[in-house]
Amino acid sequence: MSSKNAVVRQIQGISFAAKTENGPWVVMDGPETFGGSDGGARPKELLLFALGGCTGSDVVSILKKKRVPLEGFEIRLSGEVRDEHPQVFTSIHVECNFYGTDIPAADVERAIELSTTKYCSITAMLRESVQITHSYQIKERELATRRLA
Repeated sequence: MSSKNAVVRQIQGISFAAKTENGPWVVMDGPETFGGSDGGARPKELLLFALGGCTGSDVVSILKKKRVPLEGFEIRLSGEVRDEHPQVFTSIHVECNFYGTDIPAADVERAIELSTTKYCSITAMLRESVQITHSYQIKERELATRRLA
């Protein structure tokens, strides 16, 4: 069994910086109305980042092993949060967008399935309490015009 360690330091108010032993600092913050300065991602948003990063790493790795000609890849996540405290995610939708020519849908579906059922540790940690759904689109040669929105 291995262990992971992190440190979270207060910057000011509810602004914090966090770091693991092998990573850069990540800033977390809240809105000014709650004592923050809007200078970083909300902690709950980092959970979406983690799910997207974990899923993406799995899917890209699996497709690479299958020699799928992937020119680009993007994941968009949307989560529903309950109104009562603690305001936890009740559902998260993961939309995978694949860019390239001749990308087999069956390979994409299998890669998402393997990530969801076997490899993604974030999905495994969340699946008992959060409904996680997936969808995908395969788009040809749109990558050059795509920008983060």
